[in-house]
Amino acid sequence: MPAAAAQTPPQSDHDVLLALNTDYINSVQNSDVKRFDEILSDEFYCSNPDGSLIDRAAFLKQTAQPVAIRNLRAEDVLIRIIDNTAIIHARTRYTKPDGTEGGGRYTDVWMRQGGRWLALSAHVTRL
Repeated sequence: MPAAAAQTPPQSDHDVLLALNTDYINSVQNSDVKRFDEILSDEFYCSNPDGSLIDRAAFLKQTAQPVAIRNLRAEDVLIRIIDNTAIIHARTRYTKPDGTEGGGRYTDVWMRQGGRWLALSAHVTRL
């Protein structure tokens, strides 16, 4: 093993989940279906702001559509880890097409499956 690799401490679950949360938000903003395909479990479901419940396939199809909002970011991110399950609560802020600020909240559930953290569900609200 190279010396540099031996000196790099392993990432904590919290750090891994924080990075995955950032990937998730960036994937929404950039319609990145490829990244979502990598981080969503086969059993993934999403509760949309309009009240609809969609499965993984429908979520990927929905994600492929360009979003009208800009500058999507997560704030006040709270990550709770319980064994092989993690729950992430956060606030979102973004710029609407008319230039006004928008926001909401989301709760994502992640599970460690096969040694990897994968998103199992999402619940999204908008103000």
